[in-house]
Amino acid sequence: MSQQVYKVKILILRALLLSLFLLGGNIMFNEEQRVVADDVAEKVNGEIKTRGDNRGARVTGAPWATRSPVIASGGMAATSHPLATQIALDILKKGGSAVDAAIAANAALGLMEPTGNGMGGDLFAIIWDPKTGKLHGLNASGRAPLGQTLDELKAEITRRTGKVFEATTEIPNWGALPVTVPGAVDGWFEMHSKFGRLSMEDNLAPTIAYARGGFPVTQLIGHYMGLSAKGFNRLHKEGIIEEIDNFNATYLIDGEAPTEGDIFRNPDLANTLEKIAKGGRDVYYKGEIADTIDAYFKRIGGPLRKADFENHSSTWIDPVSVNYRGYDVWELPPNGQGIAALQILNIVEAYDLASMGSNSADYLHIMVEAKKLAFEDRARFYADPDYYDVPLEPLLSKEYAAERRKLIDLEHAATKVDHGDAQLLEGDTIYMTVADSDGMMVSLIQSNYRGMGTGLVADGLGFIFQDRGAQFSLIEGHPNAYAPGKRPFHTIIPAFITKDGKPFMSFGLMGGAMQPQGHAQIVINMIDFGMNVQEAGDAARFHHTGSTEPTWRGRMEDGGVLELETGVTSGVIAELRARGHVIRITKGPFGGYQAIMRDPKTGVYWGASEMRKDGMAAGY
Repeated sequence: MSQQVYKVKILILRALLLSLFLLGGNIMFNEEQRVVADDVAEKVNGEIKTRGDNRGARVTGAPWATRSPVIASGGMAATSHPLATQIALDILKKGGSAVDAAIAANAALGLMEPTGNGMGGDLFAIIWDPKTGKLHGLNASGRAPLGQTLDELKAEITRRTGKVFEATTEIPNWGALPVTVPGAVDGWFEMHSKFGRLSMEDNLAPTIAYARGGFPVTQLIGHYMGLSAKGFNRLHKEGIIEEIDNFNATYLIDGEAPTEGDIFRNPDLANTLEKIAKGGRDVYYKGEIADTIDAYFKRIGGPLRKADFENHSSTWIDPVSVNYRGYDVWELPPNGQGIAALQILNIVEAYDLASMGSNSADYLHIMVEAKKLAFEDRARFYADPDYYDVPLEPLLSKEYAAERRKLIDLEHAATKVDHGDAQLLEGDTIYMTVADSDGMMVSLIQSNYRGMGTGLVADGLGFIFQDRGAQFSLIEGHPNAYAPGKRPFHTIIPAFITKDGKPFMSFGLMGGAMQPQGHAQIVINMIDFGMNVQEAGDAARFHHTGSTEPTWRGRMEDGGVLELETGVTSGVIAELRARGHVIRITKGPFGGYQAIMRDPKTGVYWGASEMRKDGMAAGY
């Protein structure tokens, strides 16, 4: 046999062996997939019935989860935009703290996701400081204009609408009337002065570069920018938004809203950020930028003035908590709505939710009924603590929860509930989180409210003003009634969990009234149902709407509507309807979740960002 023929035979033999190996591996892999499918797929007459929804299958973990958690030990960021997540990691690798990275990512989100936040909005944060082993809370929300009284606001609403003021009249959601002082920029500098390592020039530089050079618009954000552009221009024609040219010049490309993949630039925002990076917070609240804002609102007939900016300040506050099955769940006290999540957890803790199962009829019924109870208290008692002594201790007590729990009927949905006993009580948004190599963790939420906010963009500044003042009540004497210099009821809430005094998870879930409902669902998914940090966010959610609002206009009389995602089974839906729930199957609003969990033994971070947004969790 020649040497050449021998080599050919050896190559053929090797190829045959490799083919057999691969075939065996594939047989083993397919068998494993088949076993997994048998475990989770529905069977009809003994045959596996396919879902038919064009979704792939996972080999391990929950079959409905979108992916496994992201795991890293050096640092982690989870935001609602992939580029913002990368910016946060770059800042961490440059030596910045978690706070530096959070500021950098938040600034980027104001550019890249203007449908949810920006420099014209407010900010709240919870920060774990590993040096002191303590949580710090920051309330960076703004106040109502000093030069407008409640009666003057009512008169202006009547003048603009041409309608007689009635019991159901509310503050408009858009235009100049619901504007409050934006607190986000002051919040950045407050966090930076306490926990920053890099300069603010370093933190803002990535966003400035993207604002000038441009970036591609992502899918969901492009969708919402299109809706906002159409809506704002319609509202301007109807006389609700006073001025629209600046919005169109800033956010449209050749007269059209940007769509997925379009390169978007905002040079005006780049210039504004450069001034802030060099001149500090005072250039925004006392200097050139405040002058521009003052002139703009005078021109369009709005109430906001430079004096309102000069008088603004953020407040460092202590987070509050309840213990849920051995875990301390932390929220910020009012004027935000975070304690509603804690009230819900207190009420449902007495039930064996784990045995009921995730998204079972019993579980959903109890959660919705608890939400109804907590939200009536939310409507009655949550307000600016500078103007009203919110009864925090009674509201968060286990004894109060036990009394409220007695109102839940396990077989029937409540159509009407009231707030708690007064005598007992006497005694569209972004969320992001960052963690660094030292163990500092930042839970941060920021918003313009109602998507992109008022629709108003001051001359040459490149950002939209928030309409947070629409959440004030116009009923004199109510704790949340409008007053000059007062902070309105706020929906945006960051959250944090500790276990035995150590950080366990920094998390949040954006989306108006969905937030406390979503926070409670995330906590229960992990603690009661044993889901990992990614699965807890991917699981189908409920959203109950129709509770009495903090504006105190219109009480819940019909039980509201229980909105469910398509992941809830038809049998559960039928059972809930039999108990009296009005059900709506919908795609939203179910919020957008990000989280970072820390392993207390190894210090390893587990990150998650869900499929309902364009975001990403990443680490190194």
